[in-house]
Amino acid sequence: MKVLIMSDSHGLTHEISMITARHKQEVTAMIHCGDSELKSKDPLLRGYLAVRGNCDHDHAFPNELIQDIAGKRFFITHGHLYNIKMTLMNLSYKSEESGADIVCFGHSHAAGSERIDGRLFINPGSIRQPRGRKEKTYVILSIEENVLEITYYDLEGNTVEELNKAYKTN
Repeated sequence: MKVLIMSDSHGLTHEISMITARHKQEVTAMIHCGDSELKSKDPLLRGYLAVRGNCDHDHAFPNELIQDIAGKRFFITHGHLYNIKMTLMNLSYKSEESGADIVCFGHSHAAGSERIDGRLFINPGSIRQPRGRKEKTYVILSIEENVLEITYYDLEGNTVEELNKAYKTN
């Protein structure tokens, strides 16, 4: 099973539509980690599990979501309420409380993934204003029986090889 994860689109519409159209037939779920700057009922976000970022003014977005997908518990948030630009410790504690296997967040616009205390943390980067690299990125997470494989893509749909990782599950 595959999950599309994006964040920090900051008002972009064509790009969200293009990414959704490119992958919607291959994914089981779609996640937007906030700062879409769209309304929660915007048709572009239909089908997305979307949370509120610090630049989202629509209070209908939840600050966080817990969702079971493909036998894994996802904790989805933007990250600003957990001070993720300084440390992942607060987010790690919250994800532990929620029983999450996979944590999806944005806010820093810095693409990357890591495993902390058995949980997989994924920041898809930003499709508008990346930090730390030139590529505007999003993620496809492939959930297999014993492996979680993260593939980063740029806006054109090319893989960003140096960010891609695979993590064995327990």
